[in-house]
Amino acid sequence: MTMQAVAEEAGVGKATLFRRFGDRNGLLLVLLGEAETQFRTAYTAGPPPLGPGAPAAARLTAFGNALIDRTAADSDLGIALGRQLPLEMRCASDTGKDFHRHVSSLLRESGADGDCDMLAYALLGFMSIEVLDFLRQEGAVPAARLQAAWEDLVQRLARP
Repeated sequence: MTMQAVAEEAGVGKATLFRRFGDRNGLLLVLLGEAETQFRTAYTAGPPPLGPGAPAAARLTAFGNALIDRTAADSDLGIALGRQLPLEMRCASDTGKDFHRHVSSLLRESGADGDCDMLAYALLGFMSIEVLDFLRQEGAVPAARLQAAWEDLVQRLARP
């Protein structure tokens, strides 16, 4: 995707896009935030186990499994946009901060020992698009195995 193509599709000048978004990554961040709204609603207000009402460990497991499913789906716009942005930009974005806040909160709620903020970064590192894509494509690791590994990580951190 180029800024020129977006400008032509939107019927505006390329300079208008640059004034509004700064650069291609700025535009992608805005689009990513919009694309993530449905997923954010699912994990903050949707039905359990992804949404409220389930134990924290079950919610955390469901969150990771949903991210793995989304990464494996070629049709997920949020993941497709995320693949276009550097990891540090995704982490610093509202979506990245929301993911971290959600995971660290569920770790605390589950009674995990240790620094839940740092543990959340470690768990989200496993869930990064780059790691999941590498494992699926280069390592031929199926989504079911990734989900089993995620559940194992969550169970090792969460207290019963």
